[in-house]
Amino acid sequence: MDIIKPTGFPKVICLCGSTRFTNVMLIKQWELTKRGYIVLSWCALPDRYYQEGKEMAHIGDQEGVKELVDEIHKRKIDLADEVFVLNLNGYIGESTRSEIEYARTTGKRVNYWEEPE
Repeated sequence: MDIIKPTGFPKVICLCGSTRFTNVMLIKQWELTKRGYIVLSWCALPDRYYQEGKEMAHIGDQEGVKELVDEIHKRKIDLADEVFVLNLNGYIGESTRSEIEYARTTGKRVNYWEEPE
């Protein structure tokens, strides 16, 4: 998908990674925004949104919307100039792996928090 941007339009970066890293994502989003980038990322939900005893990292599965959310995130990758993967301690989950592969097949540059092994 070719997106025509006006001259001087800021670079768009899409953050990818596990929702277990949402707090880190929010900080990285702020840091990149302060540097003048447009940042796309996953939805951050407040702790009170989650049901008692439910794991926060898999809310899409719990609500039956994981496939939809994964597809929407790929559309964010389409809009981005590059992808930045939050792979703390080397962790890359199934959805993030799929997003990385998608980004590469669409010619997007992929950067990482930690260089993968």
